[in-house]
Parts: sequence; structure tokens; C-alpha cells
Amino acid sequence: MSVELNHTIVHCRDNRESAKFLAHILGLTPGAEWGPFIPLVLSNGVTLDFATVPAESISVQHYAFLVSEAEFDASFERIRTEGITYWADPHRKHPGEINHNDGGRGVYFPDPSGHGMELITRPYGGWS
Repeated sequence: MSVELNHTIVHCRDNRESAKFLAHILGLTPGAEWGPFIPLVLSNGVTLDFATVPAESISVQHYAFLVSEAEFDASFERIRTEGITYWADPHRKHPGEINHNDGGRGVYFPDPSGHGMELITRPYGGWS
């Protein structure tokens, strides 16, 4: 039997704002509202379903996206153009920098609800 992640729900203060934010950074288009969700479908078929919840109910999560070098360039340019604070590390000790872990490039940035977003061009630890 094969097992694949199909979708996950991302709690946020405003589902439309958060879906549009990440879609813009990644160069994607959010889907049509479906019930309480605004979906964002990734190229591997996984859907992030953004759901509005009370701010005090949000537990900050981490979402990492494996992107090509060209996609990283385009996304990173959008991060810089929008003036979004970014770091080379998840502990936010290297602001305004990217990392070069495992021979690739990576960057961390917050979404509108405070979730930790990460873009990488190579899987960490050599996993693929």
C-alpha cells in the first residue's frame, strides 16, 4: 500500500489573506472557497486548506516547501520586494540572510498568522 499526504488544514486569522499570501510568494493561485476553506494545491497534489479560526486558537506551525532553483529565485524576489522579514535559520539568529545547507539554498519567513514558512532547494540530510 502506498501512503501519501493528501491535505492538511492550516489555521489562520483570515483564510483568504493567508492563502493569497502564500500563493503569491510561491507563484501559485489559491482555489475557490470550499466550505470554511481556501485551498492551495501544490504540484505534488497536496492541498493546504486554509481555515479561519480565532487568533488565540492558532498554534504556530512550520511548513517547508521544496522548490527548484528558479522557483526559489522568483519566490525570494517576491519576499524581498514585499519587505517580508526573513532569516537563514529557524531560530531567527541570522536575519536578512539565506542558508546554503546541503548544497542548496533556504530561507525562513513568517506568514500573516505567524506560521514559520521555509523554502529549500535541496532536502536536508540528503533525503529525497
